[in-house]
Amino acid sequence: MCGVFGAYSQSGSPVLEEVYLGLYALQHRGQLSAGVAWINNGIVRTKKNMGLVHEALNQHDLAKIDAHTAIGHVRHVTEGENRIENSQPLVANYAQGPVAIAHNGNFTNVNGLIGYLENRGAIFQSSSDTETVLQLMAHQPGVVPLEALKTALSKVQGAYSLTVLFDNCLIAARDPSGFRPLVLGQKNDTYYVASESCALDILGAKLIRDIKPGEILIIDSRGIISQKIPVQEQKCCHCAFEYVYFARPDSVIDGRSVYCVRKKLGECLAKNISTKNAIVSGMPDSGTIAALGLAEKLDVPFEIGIIRNRYVGRTFIQLTQRVREAGVKIKLNPQPQVLKDKNAIIVDDSLVRGTTATRVVKMMRDSGAKKVHIRISSPPIVFPCYYGIDTPSSKELIAAQMDIPSLCEKIGADSLTYLTCEDLVDAIGIPKDKLCTACFDGSYLENKPCDNLLEV
Repeated sequence: MCGVFGAYSQSGSPVLEEVYLGLYALQHRGQLSAGVAWINNGIVRTKKNMGLVHEALNQHDLAKIDAHTAIGHVRHVTEGENRIENSQPLVANYAQGPVAIAHNGNFTNVNGLIGYLENRGAIFQSSSDTETVLQLMAHQPGVVPLEALKTALSKVQGAYSLTVLFDNCLIAARDPSGFRPLVLGQKNDTYYVASESCALDILGAKLIRDIKPGEILIIDSRGIISQKIPVQEQKCCHCAFEYVYFARPDSVIDGRSVYCVRKKLGECLAKNISTKNAIVSGMPDSGTIAALGLAEKLDVPFEIGIIRNRYVGRTFIQLTQRVREAGVKIKLNPQPQVLKDKNAIIVDDSLVRGTTATRVVKMMRDSGAKKVHIRISSPPIVFPCYYGIDTPSSKELIAAQMDIPSLCEKIGADSLTYLTCEDLVDAIGIPKDKLCTACFDGSYLENKPCDNLLEV
């Protein structure tokens, strides 16, 4: 997962500090690198570096730059290595003018596209799938940038929510299935596009609407122009895992409050649970809201049984198993005063690799919990995601390797229960045929990642 942000001021006001703040609000979507891009005197400029937003970018320096339109990106590795060359936005000053691009998602036909382009002389500067869009544009001599971009997007497959920068023009585009979120906002005469609405809130901007699947928005001095990406109609396939884990709870995605969805997910877990001498607690922070919903439904106390060190990043998006395991030790600390002699019902959003759950169950027993019951506010993740989640192989997914009783025994819990896919869909409130639940049930939009090639 990654986060993208863009701003365009019709009055010519500087926007780079606002882009910085927007990225700050999207920090949960990527912690490995951050960057911004703008255009000055017909040349695209960029500042980017490894690390968190405040480490990679200097807010005061950006505030001094007179740029009325800019884009930004926070990155988590899904495609390409973790090195500065793959940090975004990716930029180019090519024959038709300057261009910068920031991308959230994964292209599923990237290998075929790279082979096609390399056979025609393309030299790739990164291992990011995003660069294929720039290369496809450059291989259309004499075509104006907007038309070249639209043609390039008609060739890529998979998931993309993009912000693109041309001279005096901001572009936003969402793939025809709408896998990843992308919203449009406004404050006074400045328009914004962002991965999530929480990035608009930090600026005091109003959420106008979600960018539609298959829509491309051109934002310039004329205002906003909406066009369609020239591809065949595809069914909507919004990512269900955005509601479970990725998005911030204060965001609204495709008309649904993430907070309300997560609370309802917890309510759906209130089945076959003994409430005698029980407390409900959430794995901080992604399980907290579902735990609130479960506690209210069961009418049992909600307690903060586990304290999180908020200066440690999400363990799920660290790079190695060794780092993940070390991260759990310094990130989470159970409270014996709350847990002693209690039947602890612990709610988490998902079990991906099982590292955190195993260690937390042991820590809670060591802290005096009589029993530890794990409740997961999503179905088992048993299939890899090809659309922007860091689960490239079922070998990395613990629920794909064993059944629920065996998994319960492995993590050391007294019981383990997941939501059903039906409960998940009901809580989100979007029809099943408009949701992507492939990581839970294998129902991919495409049969498999494909490398079909279309002539440019």
